[in-house]
Amino acid sequence: MEPGEVVCVGYRLASKSAVESGDGTYIRDGYVHASIVGRRVLTDAPGGGKPVLSVVSRNQLRVPRVGATVGCKITSISPQFAKATILLLANDSGDTVPLADGFRGMIRVQDIRATEKDKVVVYECFRPGDVVLAKVISLGDAKSYYLSTAEDSLGVVYAESEFGAPLLPVSWTQVEDGETGVVQTRKVARPSSLS
Repeated sequence: MEPGEVVCVGYRLASKSAVESGDGTYIRDGYVHASIVGRRVLTDAPGGGKPVLSVVSRNQLRVPRVGATVGCKITSISPQFAKATILLLANDSGDTVPLADGFRGMIRVQDIRATEKDKVVVYECFRPGDVVLAKVISLGDAKSYYLSTAEDSLGVVYAESEFGAPLLPVSWTQVEDGETGVVQTRKVARPSSLS
């Protein structure tokens, strides 16, 4: 069977001893089977182990899962949490995939920072309209995913001033309006390229 070949639900793809089961597949009686209609995709394992066999549908619904890194836009804030719309999903290879439907997320005050959680003030970390990198920590309730920015690489990646000018990061906790020089507080993400 060739990679990229179209397969149907239930089609036996390979022995589980030869490959790892990926998205769009399941294991039954020692073999990996297709669980959706789509194209067969074989990818190398990151640690040099068995290759991962997946089936990808062109119309496959992508949803955030626990542990996934997501890009979201803050929609509203309160003293206890910030509400967000999840717009991007980082896949296993590190690429970002736009989501067809925005999912609702919530960053609770205790999930904003890893330290000094009792001193966190939501309004000093996020403002409506900020674009934030966060990690899905729980499926939450029926209304939204619970998100966390409690890692150095997570937090605000883009923000604008009241006048629409981009805010530039000055430190871990501050951004500056490049035009007026006004400094505001935020929970700023440290890019992984600077780690």
